[in-house]
Amino acid sequence: MRQFFDSAIIALGALWANKLRSILTLIGMIIGVSTIIAIVSLINGMNQYVAAEIQTLGATTFTVDREGIITSEEEWWESRKRKKLTVEDYQAIDEVCVGCERVAARSITRRSAKYGNKYIDDVYIMGSTPEFPLIVDFEIENGHYPTAADYQHRRRVAFVGYDVIDNLFPGILHIGKEIRIAGQKYTVIGNGVRRGSTLGQSKDNYIIIPLSTFEKQFGDRRSVDLFVKAHTYETMDETQDEVRMVMRARHKLKYDDEDDFSITTAADIQNLWDNFSSGAFLVMIGISSISLIVGGIVIMNIMLVSVTERTREVGIRKAIGARRMNIMWQFLAESLTLSIVGGAIGIITGFLIGMALSHMSGIPLGVEVWSIIAGILVAGGVGTVFGVYPAMKAARLDPIEALRYE
Repeated sequence: MRQFFDSAIIALGALWANKLRSILTLIGMIIGVSTIIAIVSLINGMNQYVAAEIQTLGATTFTVDREGIITSEEEWWESRKRKKLTVEDYQAIDEVCVGCERVAARSITRRSAKYGNKYIDDVYIMGSTPEFPLIVDFEIENGHYPTAADYQHRRRVAFVGYDVIDNLFPGILHIGKEIRIAGQKYTVIGNGVRRGSTLGQSKDNYIIIPLSTFEKQFGDRRSVDLFVKAHTYETMDETQDEVRMVMRARHKLKYDDEDDFSITTAADIQNLWDNFSSGAFLVMIGISSISLIVGGIVIMNIMLVSVTERTREVGIRKAIGARRMNIMWQFLAESLTLSIVGGAIGIITGFLIGMALSHMSGIPLGVEVWSIIAGILVAGGVGTVFGVYPAMKAARLDPIEALRYE
């Protein structure tokens, strides 16, 4: 053990004495380990974010829409051929579905909004039925959401996000004010909590109005999305079958026709994300492995140079009784020390990169203890593997020839 620490001190001294060479030696290791740490932290943070977003949908909720989960261009073109879902589909399910606790519908477009001489462009305008916030766990901060009476009477009322408040009502009370959405007047009746942004996309850039008012102003040519909440998780499958039967009957599908709509659950979305994140993780690990291999090769070359520079030292040690194993252990310990130092710097760098990316993207940083341990083990493993050959070369030197070396 003492020999290991002595060798480590020698390696650290060599690193400090040759700073530029040390940086060039360790840069591959630093890049490889920092990439692993940053990717693991970001993907874990993204997993936490996606799981939290899916939880807002709930385990007993599913959606019915025209497209579903699209994973290829062919699926997208196929979805374009399907019938549009309508408010009548929503009403039919709401009336006859026994297993449905709540049913909601929504439709979305993008328009500008105005208050006085202030504008905000490209706002998500969502028309929805009153049940929507009760199904997707939508948080209300001030005022209230459009009510059933607002929906029935097609009232021009608006529930807004904080981007609208910050741009149109800086420093003033917004409840009760009239805004113009695509030229039409709406009264602001409430707002949601501030949700921030993710990947540069704001989650507060929205205005919600009654779906009936939405279709009156923007038309009913768009397909609506339906949100269905079952009574219990155990009745989810039965409720989906019930909704499927209603939709197939309304769309006049034959028994052997495929559904011309899609039913998606929170579990479906979670499985899709898990497959994507696993694939992305493997790809990034593969890329970072290249840096680790390059770093290992550089460490091996530096250790070979070190063996050549210290040939006479090896000869003297052997002449006074050092065995092959002692020499081999000395150089292997130095290689291991070099790689662990590079790994430690890589871990710190990886966390700094992850924190910076997390700050810029809005994705939470999911720090895992196992990723730190893995980073050190990977660095140590690379240093050990690529340090074996130089250590064996040093151990096999003939002491007489080594002492003659100038």
